[in-house]
Amino acid sequence: MLCPPHLRQPIAAIYGFARTADDIADEGDAPAAARLTDLAAYHADLMAIAQGRPPSARWASVFVPLQAVLRSHQLPVPLLADLLSAFAQDVEKTRDAEGYADRDELLDYCRRSANPVGRLLLHLYGVTDDKALQESDAICTALQLINFWQDLSVDIPRGRHYLPRADCAAHGACQAELLALRSTPENIRLITGCARWARASMQTGAPLVHRLPGRAGWELRLVVQGGLRILDKVDALKGGSLHTRPRLHAWDWCVMLGRALVM
Repeated sequence: MLCPPHLRQPIAAIYGFARTADDIADEGDAPAAARLTDLAAYHADLMAIAQGRPPSARWASVFVPLQAVLRSHQLPVPLLADLLSAFAQDVEKTRDAEGYADRDELLDYCRRSANPVGRLLLHLYGVTDDKALQESDAICTALQLINFWQDLSVDIPRGRHYLPRADCAAHGACQAELLALRSTPENIRLITGCARWARASMQTGAPLVHRLPGRAGWELRLVVQGGLRILDKVDALKGGSLHTRPRLHAWDWCVMLGRALVM
């Protein structure tokens, strides 16, 4: 309802591109080598349509609509390629059971895995000033971090580790206890600190809601408040997100709407 009608098809094309790539990287039981090969082929199709050539038949349902949007809206192709780079990194990190050394390394991942989505949407909305782009990056990075802290109980058993090692060391968190999903005092402090980091990033970007016109600004208000509401639940669990995934319920949407109205 809040998405402007003339942008629904372009946004659907971008979503289809990102959703399919994410499924290649994350769904099913294919080995890492096969996933990386498929992502490379997917990237080749992206480069093909960017150069005006037809894509392969394999993902034609994704790339034919996307090619039309590339032509009609002049989408920045490097932003789409950044998403594929992040998906490939996820596969490699999971394969190697390797996490992130510090916040800077994780932020570089967010720069490619999340921030391009916001920049692509701003491009469609015709918003291009540097301040808006910076605020969009802050919101998208926050949403990615929030997703990490919401999904600890899901990601860690799957071999995905997003809690930076430097933060773990600073709070005295034990890797063995994290892998066992134990809510120790040290792990509680670690997760609380990471949630505070995500909240600060979201608050830095929140003024963007006043820069976007019409429905887009209202949609973004709900996105921001949804992320902040998940953080409320992460905080309330006091480390329990290691074994319980916070979810939004009907009452939470009422809270989000009320907060969105007074932003």
